[in-house]
Amino acid sequence: MRRSIRRLPSALGPLDNPLKGWAAYWFPWLTRYYQPVSMNFWYVSWRELEPNPQDYRFQQFEQRWDTALTRNNHVVFRVYLDYPGEPTGVPQWLIDMGVEMRPYTEYGGGLSPDYDDPRLVQALVRLIRAMGQYFNNHPRVAFVQLGLLGFWGEWHTYPRDELFASEATQRIVVDEMRAAFPNKILQARTANGYLGQHPWLGYHDDMFPEDTDGGQPWHFLPTLRRAGRDQNWRVACIGGEMVPNQALRLLTTDWSLTQTMLERGHFTYLGPYCPALENHNSNSDYLNNSRWMVRRMGYEYRLDRLQWTAELRRGQRIEVYLTGVNQGIAPFYYPWTVRMALLNSANQPVQQWDVKADIRRWLPGEFSLVTLSPPVALPRGQYQLAIGIIDPWRNQPRIRFANALSVANGWTILAPVRVI
Repeated sequence: MRRSIRRLPSALGPLDNPLKGWAAYWFPWLTRYYQPVSMNFWYVSWRELEPNPQDYRFQQFEQRWDTALTRNNHVVFRVYLDYPGEPTGVPQWLIDMGVEMRPYTEYGGGLSPDYDDPRLVQALVRLIRAMGQYFNNHPRVAFVQLGLLGFWGEWHTYPRDELFASEATQRIVVDEMRAAFPNKILQARTANGYLGQHPWLGYHDDMFPEDTDGGQPWHFLPTLRRAGRDQNWRVACIGGEMVPNQALRLLTTDWSLTQTMLERGHFTYLGPYCPALENHNSNSDYLNNSRWMVRRMGYEYRLDRLQWTAELRRGQRIEVYLTGVNQGIAPFYYPWTVRMALLNSANQPVQQWDVKADIRRWLPGEFSLVTLSPPVALPRGQYQLAIGIIDPWRNQPRIRFANALSVANGWTILAPVRVI
């Protein structure tokens, strides 16, 4: 057996890694995104999901995700009952039962349901449980926003506070969502009240970066700090939406604010409005700053040093010791499998093994992994040692590294191995 050590060359990170970066809208009139997008944000009304009592249309909602632009992307979604300026999202059968719908004129106007009507609450609990059964283990779903209550599902009816749900209803929704989605990262719009009592909960800021930490007590980060939730990013995703239609200004004139707030908030994604929707790529500051944001958001793994068994006999094992750095501002939030492989001359994996590593623990800073292969049962010859982090949706390596290393079928090639 012969061991070798190799320094792995660094490079700029990829712009299309999964579960980070831009989580863009999709509209029927969109023909392209102007930057790589690996995740999409979908609003959906309760009315669409349950047009008749307990007649759930989750499969039809899922089919909406498969447009030419979005079919390869992971999903963030939010269910709403009331979207100002749009037809009500409350199912007609609930309205017909007599649930009160209270008119308002703010933000284009609409009808706010009585969130505390026991008939609505009971039906909402049924919906949440059914959604959990369908989506909790759905490998394409990245993050689920709590939604449901308030204008846009954002847990407020400002300035009409009297229209909002009672704390009792809020508690029911949070607790039922947590029980229905134990395997998904959930996100809340704010850490006020009961939303601020949970160490497992992620959050989303809907006016990034201007209302992220601008000195007002109601801004996003001050609210998290007051609730003691400003460290939740270590275990649960922080997302947000850029101030609509302001990407050009926020990535050029006000770039320092955007950069500061992105890092201070430990954001993993921004959307549904985001810079990928606008064509300003001829502006080099806009394009370069967009790319910087995508690389900085969430995780970005750079592999540094490899120590491995470079030559061995059949039946012997390969030892691997690998160090690296998460140079992003957040971890990855799911226990995706780290897998090693030996590739043949056609770059096909001919022997694979899983590594005992929990990438959720790879916080910003250094990480390492150690693994010992099963006995190598391959013919004599030259192989390539490769690493992959497996996306359970496609069951193939999806995460790539900030390294100048060859990638074959998703596998990042680390070094040669010779079986003698």
